[in-house]
Amino acid sequence: MNYKLPKSERLYAEKEIKELFNEGSSFFLFPFKVQFFVKKQGEHGTPKVLFSVSKKKIKKAVDRNFIKRRMKEAYRLNKHLLSTLDNKVLILGLIYVGPKDMGFHDIQAKTILILHRLVKELNANHSGHE
Repeated sequence: MNYKLPKSERLYAEKEIKELFNEGSSFFLFPFKVQFFVKKQGEHGTPKVLFSVSKKKIKKAVDRNFIKRRMKEAYRLNKHLLSTLDNKVLILGLIYVGPKDMGFHDIQAKTILILHRLVKELNANHSGHE
């Protein structure tokens, strides 16, 4: 199992970020707002993910970066849950809007719930279209 989070799995292209927010769907699962978009083409791509922390909620950059590190670690350890998405290129945005003192285990538990919900939703949508 690959536990790395290389640049190829991170969302950084402005075009793809705009596509995510303009055309994507979203749901809220405290402390995250989750944006996701499935690209149409059947590329062999891995899911791409964006991590963001609200500047309005958490003023200090040090605190925002600390939470982003926790989010990345939680995602990195559990991204294998998305491996059941066959031939789908998922673009995912995790936007943190919770308190600055949330622990890693809480963030990880919510990340796991989010990934399970995404797999369930996307597989349900996929089977409904065929």
